[in-house]
Formats: sequence, C-alpha cells, structure tokens
Amino acid sequence: MNQESTLSASIPPELAGQRLDQALAALFADITRSQLQQWIEDGRITLNGRVPRKRDKVKEGDAVEIRVPPPVESGWKAQALPLEIVHEDSELLVINKPPGLVVHPGAGNPEGTLLNALVARMPKLAQLPRAGIVHRLDKDTSGLLVVAKTEHARQNLIEQLQEHSVEREYLTIVNGVMVAGGTIEAPIGRHRTQRTRMAVSNRGKPAVSHYRVMKKYRAHTLVQVNLESGRTHQIRVHMAHLHYPVVGDPVYGGRLKIPTGAGEKLKIVLRNFRRQALHALKLSLIHPKTGKRVQWATSVPEDMSKLMEALALDAKVHES
Repeated sequence: MNQESTLSASIPPELAGQRLDQALAALFADITRSQLQQWIEDGRITLNGRVPRKRDKVKEGDAVEIRVPPPVESGWKAQALPLEIVHEDSELLVINKPPGLVVHPGAGNPEGTLLNALVARMPKLAQLPRAGIVHRLDKDTSGLLVVAKTEHARQNLIEQLQEHSVEREYLTIVNGVMVAGGTIEAPIGRHRTQRTRMAVSNRGKPAVSHYRVMKKYRAHTLVQVNLESGRTHQIRVHMAHLHYPVVGDPVYGGRLKIPTGAGEKLKIVLRNFRRQALHALKLSLIHPKTGKRVQWATSVPEDMSKLMEALALDAKVHES
C-alpha cells in the first residue's frame, strides 16, 4: 500500500527574506511552485512546526517539512494498444494520435482509450492523475498530444498551458471559401439546452483562435489554426461561428457541401469522410527539464490527405 513520504530542509542564507513558496521552489526543484502552493493551502507544509501562508517570509535556519501525498491509485485497465510515439525522454511522451481513438475513459468508453494504452506501456503512469495526460484531442481529431511521465513535468506542462506557452498548430478543411485569415476571440461554454455541445456564449471561458488561409478550393478552404486557449471543441465551434464549419463535423458541420459539377470521385470522398477534418500538425513547448523550446511536427493522416488531393484535383479540372 502506498504511503505518504516526508521531505525536510533548512532555509539557507541565500534564500532568507524570500516568500515561502519562492524559497521552497528553489529548494525542491523537482516540485513545481503551483504544487507547493497547493500543499501549503492543504496544510501539508509546516514552517518551524506551524502551518504557514505561502506569502510568509522565511529566515535563515527556518525548518521546513513537507508531507508528500501518496501516489494516486487507479483502477484503469492496462491494454496493449498500438501507439505511434513521435518522441520520448525521461519527462515526456509525444504521441501522434490516430482518428477514432478516445483519449480518456469516460461514460460509454471505459476502455480502449489512449490512457489504457499508456498505462500498459508504462505502468508507473498509473500513479499520475489522468496517467500524465494534460490536454486532449477529440476522438475523431488526429495529431500530436503530449503526455507527462513525471509529476514535475505534469505540473510544469499544466502551468505552460495556462500561460499559453504551449503552441499548437492545426490543419483543418472547412466548408465555404474563406477570403482571408484573421483572429476570432469569442468565449466558449456549454450549450444552454444541448449539454453535449459547446457554443459561443457570453457566459463561457475566453477563447482565442488565429487562422490563416492555406489553400482555396471551389467550395472549401484548407486552413491553419493556432490556438491561444484550449477550450473543448474550440476550433470546431469557432469555425462554425464564422459560418465555415469543419468538413465532416457531426456536431457543428451542418449539411454536406459538394461543389457544383463535382466528379464522382470527389463526391465519394466527401460522402465517406465521416469525421471532422481536423489534425494537430505541430506542437511546441518549453521542455520541463532543459528549459529549452522544443517542437514536433507530423504529417496529415491518409484520409485527410486523400480529401485534400480530391479537392485540389476538382479545383484544377474546373480552372478554365
């Protein structure tokens, strides 16, 4: 049975006069400042035998003790599912998620998820909240997703996501021909009546998407989107709000759009594309251990690549 452990330290001269949370972050480099602040609030940290406040100033020789909570026990089922690993080191895993793979178990999806595959590949991940998963991709969105392998990395990545230092670039194909790129800043929250849907709402959380036109087809557009925030269904909701819904989106996509005079091949490709045409193409972040910015990129999956080819061929045929 896992038990909590104890860490002890004495404040050295060079940290005297600092706030407690700042001093602790310097003393315990493997624990993030936000985690230390939470433990202070939870009463897990004592300063000279008393429960302090995070803004309290420390003096040379002050005795600090931390009761570290035990690792989280989980009932997640380990399943040896195939994973495409783009990068792995002591702190991180970067996965290229295929379309159709659910990220986290939930109602209706108790197993067969990315999380089940992760704990099979690396059982220690079961000790981390959500097995180190710090952000998600929708089931039918493909592309890059980062997973923390340590609690230090998990806290660090959560902070980076909150501070928008994680950069995520997506490719999507939308219905309609966009004139130009731009930025949409529109808060997103739960739909008032349909709780499984999200919607632009004044009661929602701030959400910012920057989009750029990459290629125009006859009735569709290939768009690059960079996220500042990471709200549920953000790109799908924002594009639909702009009246350029994502192709194949079963929730926000609207009617299938087939260009006038389209050939049979394009009609078949469009009708058979049964997921949102959305791919997480690039991922960039500050490495939790080295402090240096790192970046990964992956190619567009086959189904989306075939759709792009069919749209480009249709556009070329109708150039004249």
